Amino acid sequence: MKHQEVFRSRNRLAWFSSVALLYGSSFSNWVCAQDIELPRIDIVGREENALSKIPGTVDVINQKKMEELQPQSLQDVLRTIPGVNIRGDEGGLGSIPNIGIRGLNPSRSSKVLLLEDGAPIQPSLFISNASYYSPPVERIGGIEVLKGASGLQYGPSNIGGVVNYLSKTPSQGFKLTGKVGNYGYRLAEIEAGGKSSSNGAIGGVNLIQSDSSGYQGNGFKMYDILMKGGIEIAQNQWLSLKYTHYDNNINTSYVGLRPTQYINRSKVNPAPNDRFITQRNAVDINHSLEINPDTKINTLMYWSKLSRNYWRQSIVKRTQDATIFKACNIGADCLVGRNREFQMLGLDSRISHAYKALGIANEAEFGVRLHTESQINQLVSSKTLAYSGRISMHEENRANSLAMYAQNRLLLTKDFALTPGVRVESYNQTRSNVITNKSGGAKNVETIPQIGATWQLVPQAQAYGSIYKGFAPAQLASAIDDKGVDQQLAPERSTNMELGLRGRSGAFSYDSAIFSMNFSNQIVNQSLAAGISKANGGKSLHQGAEASLGYELGRGWAINANATYITVAKFVGTNSLGRDGNRIPYTPKLTSNLGVSYEKNGFNTLVSLNYVSAQYADSANTMVQNTIGTLGEVPAFATVNWSANYALNKDWKVFGVINNVFDKRYISSRSPDGIFAGAPLNFQAGMSYQFN
Repeated sequence: MKHQEVFRSRNRLAWFSSVALLYGSSFSNWVCAQDIELPRIDIVGREENALSKIPGTVDVINQKKMEELQPQSLQDVLRTIPGVNIRGDEGGLGSIPNIGIRGLNPSRSSKVLLLEDGAPIQPSLFISNASYYSPPVERIGGIEVLKGASGLQYGPSNIGGVVNYLSKTPSQGFKLTGKVGNYGYRLAEIEAGGKSSSNGAIGGVNLIQSDSSGYQGNGFKMYDILMKGGIEIAQNQWLSLKYTHYDNNINTSYVGLRPTQYINRSKVNPAPNDRFITQRNAVDINHSLEINPDTKINTLMYWSKLSRNYWRQSIVKRTQDATIFKACNIGADCLVGRNREFQMLGLDSRISHAYKALGIANEAEFGVRLHTESQINQLVSSKTLAYSGRISMHEENRANSLAMYAQNRLLLTKDFALTPGVRVESYNQTRSNVITNKSGGAKNVETIPQIGATWQLVPQAQAYGSIYKGFAPAQLASAIDDKGVDQQLAPERSTNMELGLRGRSGAFSYDSAIFSMNFSNQIVNQSLAAGISKANGGKSLHQGAEASLGYELGRGWAINANATYITVAKFVGTNSLGRDGNRIPYTPKLTSNLGVSYEKNGFNTLVSLNYVSAQYADSANTMVQNTIGTLGEVPAFATVNWSANYALNKDWKVFGVINNVFDKRYISSRSPDGIFAGAPLNFQAGMSYQFN
């Protein structure tokens, strides 16, 4: 097994090098041309005043800010954004994201829509939207987070908000980057890119290989490839193509530490034979057509295929001291693979048109999306640790959808704009058990209205507000039971409201908002009747406020701070979700960030503080820890990080980060099964060199 891994690793390294040399030699014949922006679907847009047109809270992290943070994962960036809560890392430096927004449970990011360059990256949208993949932070050049009414342009499952990762266009020339850190962390990255002065073409490749033994023995080996290019077809048309390949093998599990292991600061992997193995391939094709200065059409075709094999050793017993696993090689099943393969194909086209009617300036946008997806869902039982065995369950599932939206921004005065809109989403789901030959389907049509407004009170202050209906479809396992019975479930809905104020005055910038999300029909369990075991009966209420402030102190110094205070995050009524008035699990009342930065002569450094208040691990709001560590309060914690970057010259850069500077011991989660300790003091350092 070890020899095979070494052989595969060497083969991949050789292949990486060959691809890089091929691109490097190709780009050496290209010369620097006028900057070309490859077409893509943005949440915010690239126009200078794009953010001020959105009647909702928006956060944009650019490449400079990401380099300043020196994050180990995209979740490290997201946790600095107000309103965002990240549940503890399960391994692989953020490869399995748990992202919650404004009090929604962050488990598997199921109430947040995740995009990359406008294309969905969750494995499916209507079958199982739990997130098993997150792009490596090194190849992402920016992040857009939208928490307002304009989210209806993107869907479904955007109740909490929309996160859009913006991939880098590889740098001009040839760039090498290397990083090392404790716990055996290593990363090598190759970027090669160029532009043609003759035909307006641009292209590049980004190759990443990284691995670590992990601070909890939960190591990983990850490979990632990005190929990206585009061409100006005509003076008013652009076409771009992006291909990504991702491969990650993480020695992680649902099983966390038991209380005694946590107290003793155990560094041993609590489930050493469990594996989370992911491979993803994706293609995006973008086309942009500018019919005239007032009318533009953007079209995105996306395809992805993701396989997720999750091998977990069967548990015999859980105690305060350890988890006892079923022994292998004794003639009985001991290892189960929950293995899934997803494919997704979609076409998303939208047209924007600026016009005047009745003396009022308008900006209209219409969009349509055709989407289809499939899933192969298997349980594989094994008597050994060979990670292969007998198929004991096999489903082949499908879903299709047609979505259309329209919105119109009316500039009623030069300072006040109103934006009404509506989205209609029609979808059907089919569940088929190959072994039992049981199958069934479900169909739904959902209409999502919104209205938002912006009001420029003075040049330094803009008020904004919105009211809209959030929407999350019942995922397939809830919508149709394993016997093929349609559970007749409507989508989960929430009435979302938001009111905010943002602006800038000299060196001071700010954004603040109050918000409310009122769920009326979350999916709950009920007494079995006529094969119907699920119903839309759950209610919950989320209310709070968030604020962010920035101030440039001068002489290179700056300070940034933000906080989110969720006063209410409770169940309404008593049902299988929780008891009336109880707080929703993994919803801290207060999360906050404080950063102090300094920049001068090619050097910048940042000291940042992240605070998360206490949380409950279950809907019963259990305070006292149980014997096996799955229940009990998750105490408040604060961590401090320190990062620095220095450009030795225009080609050489060195950088580094120390996370959890004071080595704070804390619990980041008790879910899914046991205590997941936050990462102890850890560091990364590296350098890059740009060949021009």
